[in-house]
Amino acid sequence: VAGSPLAERPEVLWRFEVPEGAFEGTAAIVDGVVYLGDLDGSLYALNLSDGTERWKYEIDGGFPSSPAVRDGRIYIGDYDGWLHCVDAKTGAELWRFETQAEINACANFFEDNVLVGSQDATLYCLDAVSGKLVWKYEIQDQIRCSPTIVDGRAFLAGCDGLLHIVDVKEGKGIASVPINAPTGVTPAAKGDFVYFGNENGEMFSVNWKTAKVVWTYTDPKRWQPIRSSPAVNDKIVVYGSRSKRIYAVNPKDGKEIWTFPTKQRVDSSPVIVGDRAFVGSSDGRLYALDLSNGKKQWEYETGGGFVSSPAIAQNRLVIANDDGVVYCFGSKGE
Repeated sequence: VAGSPLAERPEVLWRFEVPEGAFEGTAAIVDGVVYLGDLDGSLYALNLSDGTERWKYEIDGGFPSSPAVRDGRIYIGDYDGWLHCVDAKTGAELWRFETQAEINACANFFEDNVLVGSQDATLYCLDAVSGKLVWKYEIQDQIRCSPTIVDGRAFLAGCDGLLHIVDVKEGKGIASVPINAPTGVTPAAKGDFVYFGNENGEMFSVNWKTAKVVWTYTDPKRWQPIRSSPAVNDKIVVYGSRSKRIYAVNPKDGKEIWTFPTKQRVDSSPVIVGDRAFVGSSDGRLYALDLSNGKKQWEYETGGGFVSSPAIAQNRLVIANDDGVVYCFGSKGE
């Protein structure tokens, strides 16, 4: 849920193009700077105001994951299993930590530590300043989601078909909840509940305090994988699906509120902005939907498909596509 409003009909304020590039990660916007890694191995710092490049950090691999930013440091994982820590002002490498497989999810933070999951089936907790290992927690299959952290608990929806609840201080499992299928979706937390979908097309609500499933919802006509992380407020859960649809369900009981059809799969994760949801699709379009009824209020077609999700701050929306183009939307009058 965005903390910033957006214009009723956003306009393109600038574009930043990487020739023969491609983006899957979602941008981080901090203090007027956009941070984003591409699949060719470049991490960019761009001015939010006009899209000009501040610096570029390059590696031999690629960045499928999204950057996490805190205290002047950027943390981002790569195809080869390295977590990179980069100085946000200069783009200089501060340290890197090696895991045993691809990191394609964003890192997260708890106290003085940074946490990141790897496809080597391990959640790593590192000292955020030095990069030294604090603890690690292993599951039975890949971790493709980001760790969602609430009240000293990390929630991991795993490819092993379980939701893991982990004590973040100790690095020890507290409980696990069967979820019927693998998933790489990052859980969205609201109150005592986490929401996420799986590869069977089921959306789950789990009470993390009791470690019990509250409800599940599946489109009875379209059993397609969910790889879009949901956006949640008090009244609605919004997410995309490979069924070429965007869904809205009631967070209390999982009843369908509306669906919206797109022309291709929706792996991009929605962002709620006031009474609208913004989400990209592999059909190359960015949509704004009315939360109350799912009707399209605005769209913009780029040509390239979206796997990444919208990043919204300072009255601007930034999103990048698989054609290597970063777009910034807003109001030209602001």
